[in-house]
Amino acid sequence: MRWVEVQAPIDALGVAVDETGVCRVQFGGVPPNVTVSPPDEVLARATDELTRYFAGEDVAFTVPLSVRGGSEFERAVWRQLYAIPYAEMRTYGQIAAAVGEPDAARAVGTACNRNPIPVIIPCHRVVGADGKLVGFGGGLWRKKVLLELEARVRIEREFGLG
Repeated sequence: MRWVEVQAPIDALGVAVDETGVCRVQFGGVPPNVTVSPPDEVLARATDELTRYFAGEDVAFTVPLSVRGGSEFERAVWRQLYAIPYAEMRTYGQIAAAVGEPDAARAVGTACNRNPIPVIIPCHRVVGADGKLVGFGGGLWRKKVLLELEARVRIEREFGLG
């Protein structure tokens, strides 16, 4: 794997790519004892898209992904997460129903927590049934910052304020 560090308002992100695409996004930056790689095409594209996202652009991530591991259920959840449009939210129950397991909202939460590519696969866009912020592997404060960023950009876009 090749790693790069991206500065963000939610702390530095470590971004790893393999021969196929982005395979990991890690809160807190590049892991210790890992050398940052010179940016190749995929690392540069991931850095650019994440930088633009955190600058407040409505970015549809197009960088190739390399989803490693996870059960069949988890991969199905991650595909549903990836399909959530920018600045929109879904509940854990809605994601469970979308993957054909309507009673598996808690398992969706576990799959979100195991998401290897947060932000790009937007698990932060999943909220509790009552719309409350619950569960986020990166901490609820990060989830709040990400959702506020997207809401601000959406409001600016919809009302021509941007």
